[in-house]
Amino acid sequence: MSAVPPAEPRETSGATTGLLLAHVRRRGGDEAVEAVLRSAGVPHSAAELSQPSHWTSYDTRIRLFTAATEVLGDPGTMFRVGREALGNGLHPALVLLVRTMGSPRQVYRQLPRAVAKFSTTSTMQVLSAGSTSATLRYTLHPGHRHSRLDCEYAQGLIGMVPTIFGLPPAELQHPECEADGHLACLYRLRWQRRGWRRGLRSGDAADPELVALRQQLSTLQSAAADLVASADADSVLHRIVERAATAVLAPGYLLAVADPAGGPPRVHSAGVPEDQRDTLAATLLSGGDPGPHVVAVDVTSARRTHGRLAVVYHPGGGELGHEGPMLAAYASHAAAALDLVLALGSAREEADRAGALLSLAHELSGATEAATVSAVVAEALPHVVGCHSAAVLLWDPASGCLRTSATTGHSGAAHALLDATPLHAEEVPEVVGMLADREPRVLRPGTSSPVLRDLLLGTDLDEVVAVPVLAGRTFLGVVTAGWPAGQAHGLVGDTLVRLRGVGDQAATALQRARLLETVRRQATHDGLTGLPNRVLFRDTLATTLAAATPGQHVGVLFCDLDRFKAVNDSLGHAAGDELLRQVAARLRAAVRPGDTVGRLSGDEFAVVLPTLARPEDADRVVDRVTGCFTEPFRLEGTRVDVGVSVGVAVHGGPDGDPGTLLRVADAEMYRHKKKDPPPPAARELTAGP
Repeated sequence: MSAVPPAEPRETSGATTGLLLAHVRRRGGDEAVEAVLRSAGVPHSAAELSQPSHWTSYDTRIRLFTAATEVLGDPGTMFRVGREALGNGLHPALVLLVRTMGSPRQVYRQLPRAVAKFSTTSTMQVLSAGSTSATLRYTLHPGHRHSRLDCEYAQGLIGMVPTIFGLPPAELQHPECEADGHLACLYRLRWQRRGWRRGLRSGDAADPELVALRQQLSTLQSAAADLVASADADSVLHRIVERAATAVLAPGYLLAVADPAGGPPRVHSAGVPEDQRDTLAATLLSGGDPGPHVVAVDVTSARRTHGRLAVVYHPGGGELGHEGPMLAAYASHAAAALDLVLALGSAREEADRAGALLSLAHELSGATEAATVSAVVAEALPHVVGCHSAAVLLWDPASGCLRTSATTGHSGAAHALLDATPLHAEEVPEVVGMLADREPRVLRPGTSSPVLRDLLLGTDLDEVVAVPVLAGRTFLGVVTAGWPAGQAHGLVGDTLVRLRGVGDQAATALQRARLLETVRRQATHDGLTGLPNRVLFRDTLATTLAAATPGQHVGVLFCDLDRFKAVNDSLGHAAGDELLRQVAARLRAAVRPGDTVGRLSGDEFAVVLPTLARPEDADRVVDRVTGCFTEPFRLEGTRVDVGVSVGVAVHGGPDGDPGTLLRVADAEMYRHKKKDPPPPAARELTAGP
């Protein structure tokens, strides 16, 4: 994997590189622009370098200056770029600001602030500024190598300031230059005094102020259209920061917008150090004072206040003229775009939610097991409710607890914790409360009982809304929607309505699934003992035989009760049924974990013995089965002795036949009942029929 190159320092505004490329294009066309980019070896397109919001390094700036001079073959290129700047491409907002200052003297006094809008690698000092003259010092910051081309660009630009007010360019002397070893560049300027008749007429089509005003209006309209065209809120927020340079030039921008859902604010920035980003955002949203180097405005529409937008300057920089109102005008377009995108987002969310509800209803209609119902509901809840995670817990009336049936949105560790933590009513007061009043609960770590507090902390959830799943007044379980810290949602809006709606659908599906489970169980289990019936037992035996590997043995015990008819005749059929239930319980306790006990008919029971290492291992299970009949049974207060006859058949290897194995075990059982010892080969089958 190749290393990601470090981000380029934000040292030169795109307003500067854009002026340069515009000059090259006028002189040599697009071919000359491409030649400059190739010669400079910069990783940016001409379009990117022409965006005021696109900042590059000082090194990139000098390489572009050098390449342009070489491609055009004109040593005075950078001086010409500076001379043409005020009339050909200087940011219109800056032209308007300069005109509002009233005179060249006021403009030169503000140059230190203006320079910070274009470069963060140099400092401009005003040594003196009179009505017709000024002396300026221009110093490159340590760590950068001075370029004479940069100096020539600065001379061309600052000498043209008087032309904005209808005056000839200033006369400029440059007695000291850093390129010649001086500590700084020194500029002495002198210009004509402004007479009351001098200057362009206000209605002149060439008036720079009118031209700049038209350009600024057009730029803001274009920015507004671009913002509205964004597809989602994050795209809008990114573009608001990206296009803020259309209103105000600055080294950095920050947008802090409150989350309508109550989550953490959304913060987008450019040119703001990471270690200052969150602190500045918090200050802006709280209405605090961000300091003298920040200009901030509200992002507000007629419908709501979204947050605040700020331009951030380096020390020595700051607001020029009426930049605040310009930024506010741009922020109003940004607010309108956010209104539209949020409205579209809400419409999309409602459409997605409707689709999720339809999908939920469709999937639940085909769910035939409680586990499937739980999984479908848990998966749908984040889409329907907008929560971070969800769970379905089902009520187990036998043990008096809620058990997690399905979850979504949790880590593996959190999922395991939920599965391993049953919520017993005697340990969790919140469960008792829901059983009593059937009302929802909002659960938080700080206010929950110990078991729930530990569960919330272990799953990194700061808030959980739990809604009971009810069938009439029957408590079936709980559906939950959870949010981590900073995203707390609670019972706001229609969250509770949605949760209850999903809970109602879950209740209907769970009732249907439990009914189907009852029908399936009745078809495969003995109604008296709860054991697998002949059909399920035979299927289990067939599955076990099919899974057997070479060298593995599968056994079957066929058990028939002795003296069962005498019990029925003497004590009645009710006593006989009770005897069968007690026999089933003893057999389940006697066999190994993994063995399957079934009732085939009447007083006939059978046991599947999987994974026998040797055929003789079946005899140990037979001894345990016969041993569980040594103690008398107690029926209606009467001690009753009942015995059992057991037949055994063992199959070795794959390809066993369940019918054959059962017939052999049945035959051996009858031999045992008649005290007829089996022939040696009768107990083990090494092949199928």
